[in-house]
Amino acid sequence: MDFHEAEAIDGAGGRVGPSGEASTSGPLGFFDALPLEADFARLADPRLYHSLPEGWVIGLADIERSTDAVTTGGYKAVNTVAAAVIAAVANQLSGRDFPFVFAGDGASFALPPELAPVGQTGLAAVAGWARDAFGFRLRTAIVPVEAIRGEGHDVRIARFAASPEVSYTMFSGGGLSFAEARMKEGRFCLEPAIGDDARPDLTGLSCRFSEIPARHGVILSLIMLPTATVSTERFSALATEILALAAMVSDAGRPVPEEGPALTWPSTGLMIEARTAAAKTGRPLWLSAISVGIRSLLAHLSFATGTKVGAFDPGRYRGEIVRNTDFRKFDDGLRLTLDCSPEVADRIAETMRRAEAEGIAVTGLHRQDAALMTCFVPVASRSDHVHFIDGAMGGYAAAAVMAFGKARSQVVAG
Repeated sequence: MDFHEAEAIDGAGGRVGPSGEASTSGPLGFFDALPLEADFARLADPRLYHSLPEGWVIGLADIERSTDAVTTGGYKAVNTVAAAVIAAVANQLSGRDFPFVFAGDGASFALPPELAPVGQTGLAAVAGWARDAFGFRLRTAIVPVEAIRGEGHDVRIARFAASPEVSYTMFSGGGLSFAEARMKEGRFCLEPAIGDDARPDLTGLSCRFSEIPARHGVILSLIMLPTATVSTERFSALATEILALAAMVSDAGRPVPEEGPALTWPSTGLMIEARTAAAKTGRPLWLSAISVGIRSLLAHLSFATGTKVGAFDPGRYRGEIVRNTDFRKFDDGLRLTLDCSPEVADRIAETMRRAEAEGIAVTGLHRQDAALMTCFVPVASRSDHVHFIDGAMGGYAAAAVMAFGKARSQVVAG
């Protein structure tokens, strides 16, 4: 949350949520015109997805050896870099909504041909910043959708209305998985930016909230991918079964409690946020840390006392965090971060084990006792802020190691 932006007014091209003000013209008109689905479970149905138009491109980013950061306690930085990809592109688009998905140790997005240079610039800048700020090697690529379709895959998208103000994009068709595999082989890759070009605009990206402890016993990070031979209908039925198990838990397993996550000061992510704040300006880290420290203290006092700051209402904001969190997604498969009981986790694990035995899916599970939240809040007084959820001790990255290890000799279904 950035209090100096609290009074900013949404201008032309600003983020527009599912409330209905978005224009259906311009380069992103196809995306704006897509129907919004309020029932997440329905998104297991492949008939709700729409193929990207010709000429669109897919942008991808993935932190190499991200699991190494888990062992050294650096997974919060991993999540921040992954979310930075989305923030950098969004800020170049003046906050204009576009298709994206957060994957814990990476991110993907789709853009029309007119905006492909925006995606390329954002990816290269974040890769350079991730190298300089954290020592991460961020692999990045831009892949034309025609190159994906030429290999028998597709990229289809649908939109999930997480709240009246925020929607998230779901992906299917096998195209993202295919493109990521080619990126890891060295195809379509971009070079990281250097010098002043390695300064992405990460305005609004923060990680101030504390780890969110499991209330029901375990935070379960889950990845489930269709095999090359399974029908879309059979995988859809499996995803529906898993979501029904998740629905047995209150709030469908959402890790964020009704009152919102805890906020402490100074936050454990203060220096990470200082690096994001310094990304655009290039100012010294110590000066950025002082600025972030002051702003985060003001935020902490506002939350602690319930005091409004301009148009910012901390009580309203907490409620919006709960609704706006991105803890479940379809990303050429199913990804969930759930707060559930060990018994529900065991039932999900057994269901996935059977699915693997029957050749329906390859899966990965990782259990931990807390979740992490990374926030993108372009303007704190608006309601369209987004919050990415992952497990705090490896999360999606650890689950992916398990899933993709099993899938090495397979091609994800298209």
